[in-house]
Amino acid sequence: MTTLTCGVCAHACRFPDSSDFTGLCRTRRRIGDKIESLVYGRLVAEHVDPIEKKPLFHVLPGTLTYSIATAGCNFRCAHCQNSGISQIDESVSLEKTGKPRTPDAVAQAALAADCQTISYTYVEPTIFLEFALDCCREVKAVGLGNIFVSNGFMSAASARSLVAELTAINIDLKSFSNDFYQRICGGRLQPVLDNIARFHESGVWLEVTTLIIPGLNDSSAEIAAMADFLAALSPDIPWHLSGFYPAYKLTNLPPTPARTLIAARELALARGLHYVYTGNRPGIPGEDTVCPHCGATVIRRDGYRISVNRLRAGACPDCGAAIPGLWR
Repeated sequence: MTTLTCGVCAHACRFPDSSDFTGLCRTRRRIGDKIESLVYGRLVAEHVDPIEKKPLFHVLPGTLTYSIATAGCNFRCAHCQNSGISQIDESVSLEKTGKPRTPDAVAQAALAADCQTISYTYVEPTIFLEFALDCCREVKAVGLGNIFVSNGFMSAASARSLVAELTAINIDLKSFSNDFYQRICGGRLQPVLDNIARFHESGVWLEVTTLIIPGLNDSSAEIAAMADFLAALSPDIPWHLSGFYPAYKLTNLPPTPARTLIAARELALARGLHYVYTGNRPGIPGEDTVCPHCGATVIRRDGYRISVNRLRAGACPDCGAAIPGLWR
């Protein structure tokens, strides 16, 4: 029997004629001449979150999103904050994890919770792509939107299938160093850059997040390189710079100083990006949406809570300039 190549993510795992290999994500298995998901509908997390938590600041501010995940991930990030569900030991039978859910049940739960969107999040949702796509179609049928919170390491084919279904996506740009991706995450940089560009060009609303880790990806040169990459695509792409807290295998590093986030934001703005936000450090500059044309504060935030929303028909109320986003 010939070897099969998985087409779901950029690892492109090759499955020999063996029932034991489950891919680098540990969530797939070869059954005859097909590679099938072991986690279809097996939800280990279901929560109602503010959409700002994803983080998405230019999509339906102040609304709720129904967030779901199965177990597993195609990355091995040393700093993973959800390692309890993403980094599953090989001894665990994934097909027995979580609670079985149907796409219709997910859509109805979101409606009952007064959510306007479903978010596929907490782990890399590409690893449960089949279930996510089925949910996306069911969710669209009842009038809700779909959001991916992703590491951006899906295959080009998977990205194309998602473009037809997603309302918005937030992609982690973890570093601008391939060495960082290989050592810290178990992945590669280029597929992530390709997918950031692909989703931007597709018309799916895109926001990008970078966790700033002291000593690993916090240099001015690297921040500038990431800002230049995003600004070349569009200066209107919102970029979220989040503060690191010690987690999982990186407990030896200190939390990101507030001054580092402030300096990174100022540098990114100076490189031409219009909307740069800071996260995980309440009280420092960078939570509010400010009009890049006149400097007026359009949306004021306190953590994940909207305290003031002055947006008028998608525009600044003071100068009338359009603020890009999905506001309705």
